[in-house]
Amino acid sequence: KTSIPIVAAPTTEVEINATIDAVVTNNYDNSDKFYSPLVKSIAEKEGISLSELDGLTGSGQGGRVTKKDILDYIETRGSQPKAASTAGVVTIQDTPKVAPAMPATENGSNFLSSIKAPIVVPNPGDEIIEMDRMRKIIADHMVMSIHVAPHVTSYVEADVTEIVNWRNKVKKGFAEREGENITFTPIIIEAIVKAIKDFPMINVSVSGTTIIKRKDINIGMATALPSGNLIVPVIKNADRMNLVGLTKSVNELANNARNNKLKPEDIQGGTFTVTNVGSFGNVMGTPIINQPQVAILALGAIRKVPAVIETPHGDFIGIRHKMYLSHSYDHRVVDGSLGGQFVRRVADYLEQFDENREL
Repeated sequence: KTSIPIVAAPTTEVEINATIDAVVTNNYDNSDKFYSPLVKSIAEKEGISLSELDGLTGSGQGGRVTKKDILDYIETRGSQPKAASTAGVVTIQDTPKVAPAMPATENGSNFLSSIKAPIVVPNPGDEIIEMDRMRKIIADHMVMSIHVAPHVTSYVEADVTEIVNWRNKVKKGFAEREGENITFTPIIIEAIVKAIKDFPMINVSVSGTTIIKRKDINIGMATALPSGNLIVPVIKNADRMNLVGLTKSVNELANNARNNKLKPEDIQGGTFTVTNVGSFGNVMGTPIINQPQVAILALGAIRKVPAVIETPHGDFIGIRHKMYLSHSYDHRVVDGSLGGQFVRRVADYLEQFDENREL
C-alpha cells in the first residue's frame, strides 16, 4: 500500500479556507506601529492578530498601546464585536457580501440558530477537554457547510500504475536537480486543473441565488499543523504552472504550514479543495465542502490490487496500483451528471499519464 505523501484532513475534520490568527503566526514587527516586547508577548499568548492589535487606541506616549490598554481590551474582548481583520471564520474574496439563503422555522427564526446540540453529562472518571479556539472555528465551519450545502459524493477508482512507475523512475534525478522531492500530489493537482478547465462550473461559488463563476483556478490542499489542527494553503493560479512549478508550490506551502510560517494570503482565495485521506491509510472518504466553494476531492491510499487487464490478445489478471477518488459537491448547483463526470475526467487524466514523460 502506498500513501500520497502530503498530510491532510480526515473526512470528519475537513478544511477551512479561512485566515485564522490562532494558526498563522503573527509577525507584529510588520506593523507600522511600535509595540513593546511585553505587549507583543501578551498579544501572542492571547491569540490577538496583528490587525486586531493595530485597531487598538493606545493611551501611551504618541498613542502607543500600553500593557494596561491590551489587558483592558482582553477583558472586554468577548463582549464586543471584533475589529475587522484578516482573522475571520470565512472570507469570500471579491464577491458580493450576500449571505446564503437559509430556511426559517415556523416562528420565523433562522434555521441554524434553531438547532440545539445535546447537553452531554460526563460520567465519573471522564476527562473534560475544552476545545481550543481553532477547533471551535473548524466545528462551526463544518456545521455551517453541511446545513448550507446539500452534499452528494461520487466515487471513482483510478488506475495510477503508470504514475507510480514514472515517479519511481524520475524521483532520484528530480531530487538531485531541484533539491526537493516530487510527490503524487502535484501530479494529481495537474489532473484536477485539467478537469476544471473541461468542467468550469465546478469552479464556482454560491451567494444567495447567485452563482459566481471563478476566473482563477486556485487549489487548496488540506494540511495538518504541528498542533494537530488543520489548515488549507492555496496554490494560486494553478492552471498557469507546469508540473515542476506545482511541485515546488506544494512543497513550499506544506513545509510552511508545518513550521507555522504561512502568511494570511497563503490561505485565502481557494476555489477548489483537495484532501488526502490516504495519508491515514483510508481508501476513501466523504469530505465536507470547504465553503464558499462547491466541491472537494478526497484522495484515497494507493494500493496494489489484482485487476483485469484487457489486451488485443485477451484478458488476464495482473497487479495494478489503484486509488479511489471521492468527490463531494453542492447539489444546489452541481448535479450528479456534472459531479460524476468531473471526477471521472480526473481519473481519465491520471490513467492517461505518459510513463515516458520528460520533466
